[in-house]
Amino acid sequence: MTSPKLINSELSNQLQNAVKLSTSPTASFMTPASPSHFSGSPPSSYFPMAAGSRRASIKTPAAKQLKPFVTEDIKVLLLENVNTAAVEMLTAQGYQVEFIKTSLGEDELIEKIKDVHAIGIRSKTKLTAKVMAEARNLVVIGCFCIGVNQVDTEYAAKQGIAVFNSPFSNSRSVAELVIGEIIALARQFTDRSNELHQGIWNKVSAGCWEIRGKTLGIVGYGHIGAQLSVLAESMGMSVIYYDVLPIMSLGMAKQVNSLDDLLRDADFVTLHIPALPETENLISAPQLAAMKNGSYLINCSRGTVVDIPALIDAMRSGKLAGASLDVYPNEPAKNGPYFDNALNEWFEPLSQLKNLILTPHIGGSTEEAQSAIGIEVGQALIKYINEGSTIGAVNFPEVSLRSLTLEEENHVRVLYIHSNVPGVLRTVNEIFAEHNIDKQFSDSRGDIAYLMADISGVDADDIRDLYNKLERTPFKILTRLLY
Repeated sequence: MTSPKLINSELSNQLQNAVKLSTSPTASFMTPASPSHFSGSPPSSYFPMAAGSRRASIKTPAAKQLKPFVTEDIKVLLLENVNTAAVEMLTAQGYQVEFIKTSLGEDELIEKIKDVHAIGIRSKTKLTAKVMAEARNLVVIGCFCIGVNQVDTEYAAKQGIAVFNSPFSNSRSVAELVIGEIIALARQFTDRSNELHQGIWNKVSAGCWEIRGKTLGIVGYGHIGAQLSVLAESMGMSVIYYDVLPIMSLGMAKQVNSLDDLLRDADFVTLHIPALPETENLISAPQLAAMKNGSYLINCSRGTVVDIPALIDAMRSGKLAGASLDVYPNEPAKNGPYFDNALNEWFEPLSQLKNLILTPHIGGSTEEAQSAIGIEVGQALIKYINEGSTIGAVNFPEVSLRSLTLEEENHVRVLYIHSNVPGVLRTVNEIFAEHNIDKQFSDSRGDIAYLMADISGVDADDIRDLYNKLERTPFKILTRLLY
């Protein structure tokens, strides 16, 4: 078996090559049309160039290491035991990195976040408006996970704080977990294992099935759903899927017209959708009633999409033959004996069900996935802090300029986050008028706009003057100058 270290090294090289070779604002990472959907292949710039290719033969000038004009040393706070790959990458940049293995309560988090410029979290830390209001220097948040539900992204954007995540790096890990759960449910693995732990020998075949020839219904055909469909087909399953968007299938999978169609025909139903108002309790009593008698339900997406009391009723009645849950409406903030009725009032009746697999949100918890996430989000933080690139940000317009090179002396990069209102560009360009603008790019997203510009032929006095003038504009949310 290939070691995680080797896989991680190869992935790191791929990501670094993508960053170095791509100069397009949209080429390095493709952004989905909506949080629930990603389709198509990664762009060619994601992969290393072949040794003999024309592009690989071009020598790329060394990038200049930029530094902030007005700030002390960059301070980074990493919580929840984020992968060491990220810790090492950020430390190598010379940042002051504080690493804490657990999440923090609100009061402690407010105290810790006051002076940091960047914070890295996973799913348990809650970055609310109240917490971020105390973060005087915060410019960027890295979510070392898929979701960003734990961050008030709208408030962050209004404060000029970019938010990055890793929506696809753990896709394979989740897909493999679902395959394991399908087999475990079909063969009643967990019940037989629990019995034997108690000294009970119960060799039975009734209600145990091969998965070959069965139909898997996938709700949400994004990266995880698509990978899962390929794995399931390789094991002899037929695959159908439902998505709010028309998506070209992989292999022989077929898209159905409605959720009801999928529930009616699938032997196993697996959910891979985001937590949105319209997906809350998507699977409730009517949907469970529409499923096949003796079918199975798997949820490795978000805890709010399944009505668990309704699931308990369906399991008790024998409508479902089994279920597997990896996510829950309320989850403990740390490891320990905290998953109980006080947290979720239905815990006791749920835990007494047969052929029910309960796992503690481990879908993406593999060494490979966590390292890949650490590399991807760590690289995004570095690109934003050092260069201002917002490619992959979930709450900002995506803007990027090619790196300044060592040959480009006396340059400053202007990063100007502002309200998206008329008259801003005229005001900013009047400030720039006395200088030579090498390149400039601007984009907006809702009420927030972001302008990047490289200006040449400047000295320290010019940079200070630019900063002060931009700070005084009425549209300014946040100004950063890198030189």
